[in-house]
Parts: sequence; structure tokens; C-alpha cells
Amino acid sequence: MNKLFSIALSLNILIQSFGICVTDIAQIDEFIEHAQYHSEQYGDNVLVFISKHYGEQKADHDKDHQEEQEEHEQLPFHHQSHVSSVLAFVLNTHKAEFKAVEFLESNTHKFYYQAPSSSLHLEGLFQPPRLS
Repeated sequence: MNKLFSIALSLNILIQSFGICVTDIAQIDEFIEHAQYHSEQYGDNVLVFISKHYGEQKADHDKDHQEEQEEHEQLPFHHQSHVSSVLAFVLNTHKAEFKAVEFLESNTHKFYYQAPSSSLHLEGLFQPPRLS
């Protein structure tokens, strides 16, 4: 059971790292139907279809075929990623000139050893076992 859970969790993390959502998997049938439509209407193969909807020809295809806009919105992998990265450069314009660093040594000790004063310790209760 642990192995099955580990495999399922690993696959879930792998799929999420590719940016695939559950809704994308549910929309695969729309992808196949629209690819078949393009094959019948325009004679497009799979690579041309992917290029028209996800690649270099996407802008031209969207501009030329406005009537298919609703079908294009139903295709998978068109969601925006919620992950963003922020890169910030902080320039330190303040130049502080340091004087010679002085190290102060403190001779006062705040911790010291004090022998145990418990009566149980003196009776030998907390001593390691002795060989008989």
C-alpha cells in the first residue's frame, strides 16, 4: 500500500511539474475532435495542427479563423500558469568607510560546572551497572 501511494504521489508531482492540470486531461477529447476537424476541413496533419494552435502559426490561425474561437478556448494546455518569478537587483549605493575593527575580549564566564548535590546521586542510584 505504501508503494502504491508513493508511486501515485510521484506521478502527481511529475504531472504538475509539467504544468498539466486535471482540466487539461479532461479536455483531451476536444483536442482530438478539433484535430479531426482540421484534418477533414484543411487537410492538416497532427504537427501542422499543433503548430496552428500552440506554435508559430497560432497568431495567423486565430486571426484568420475567428469563427472557431469558442472551440479554441476549449482546447487543453491554454491556461495561464500561476507561477511567477521575481528577480530583483539591489544596488548598494551607500559606501561606509570602516575604521579599524576592535575585538573586545571578555574574561567573565557565565557558565560553570557545579557538582550534583542530589541525594539520589550520592547513593549511587544513577550510576552505571557494575559487574558482579
